[in-house]
Amino acid sequence: MPRFDRSHTDDLAAYIKASPTPYHACAEAGSRLEAAGFRRLAETEEWPLGETGGYYAVRDGSIIAWRANTEAEAFRIFGAHTDTPTFKVKPHPDTGSAGWKQVACEVYGGVPHQTWLDRDLSVAGRLVMRDGSEVLVHVDRPLLRVPRLAIHLDRGVNEGQKLNAQSQLTPIWGLGQPYEGEFLEFIAAEAGVDAADVFGHDLFTVALDEPAYLGKDEELFAAWRLDNLTSTHAGIAALIAAEDTGVNVPVLASFNYEEIGSMTYSGAQSPFLETVLRRLVGDDERYARTIAASAMMSSDTGNAVHPNFPEKHEPGHRPVPGRGPMIKVSANQRYASGAEEQALFRRSADAAGIPWQTYVNRNDIPGGTTIGPISGTQLGILTVDVGLPILSMHSARELCGAEDPGLLADLALGLFTH
Repeated sequence: MPRFDRSHTDDLAAYIKASPTPYHACAEAGSRLEAAGFRRLAETEEWPLGETGGYYAVRDGSIIAWRANTEAEAFRIFGAHTDTPTFKVKPHPDTGSAGWKQVACEVYGGVPHQTWLDRDLSVAGRLVMRDGSEVLVHVDRPLLRVPRLAIHLDRGVNEGQKLNAQSQLTPIWGLGQPYEGEFLEFIAAEAGVDAADVFGHDLFTVALDEPAYLGKDEELFAAWRLDNLTSTHAGIAALIAAEDTGVNVPVLASFNYEEIGSMTYSGAQSPFLETVLRRLVGDDERYARTIAASAMMSSDTGNAVHPNFPEKHEPGHRPVPGRGPMIKVSANQRYASGAEEQALFRRSADAAGIPWQTYVNRNDIPGGTTIGPISGTQLGILTVDVGLPILSMHSARELCGAEDPGLLADLALGLFTH
């Protein structure tokens, strides 16, 4: 039997299932926030000033939510991202050869190709209509598959094969001769709209494997999109729970496009977050003072020590599942964590009463980066990088400690309230 309360992780599983794309993740987050009394604000409308309450805004797969406070002296921002590496359907997707119908896709983000082979895949995303409205769609059943070449025709497959992203990762979805417009007609019908009224689309392949607990004691949790719906979900839960934050304004900022560099009008390099924060304060001088007193926690996943490849990890810093969130440190500021930032992390962890760990890359293996250095630079705000240790990052099936997502939510709440 499980040795801990897994209600938070159960809820994370439900959030992941409801959020196959960044657009669905924002919609589901909005539904949860509204159920807790939050109100959505349109960026084109005048926002309420001097009023308490919970609010949120959505832009192109990114969401920012907050609890307004008339006595605000500082922001406490919990940052995350809504996107994940996968395959994006191309504008003209109908293709095929040798009697097979296929869907032309482009690699989105850092995808480990082999993990996506021979999997049942669905398609989800958004359709932008003639009138500018958006329609979400999710064909929640096996639809596509990227077939592996039979070992009889590829005897060296176990010696390490590099797949060509253009010619060898195109999924199959039917038999016969493809024709222009067929795939979009199918997707539009699934969404209940006329294909002639679809003027744009952002559609992605979706791993269909259900989130699941693993192991004798069910102490492991496996799912697609742990990177980084784990953090987005933790931030939502913490923001809903953060009813008394004193002079702090708790803010959740979860951005789209982190996996491809954040250089979009809604990503972490955009003015989206700064614009929201300025509108909350309403005065340049007050905004400057508030930012100077503020702090941000950028939460993403990180690499747990792999038991089959321990040599790939820094020997003095080996985070493992089940021992709490980790602070991510990089001398070259791939992660935004120095001494002040480490102190902020430890205060939040102490306030939450949770264990924690430290992550550092090997000197000879460059690590990834997060929204932390980007947002910290954009805002000029004290920022610390944190995350959960997971295995198989960016694959179609990731693995973490089943108790850890709840500890991350506790850490976020500790940030908001102290």
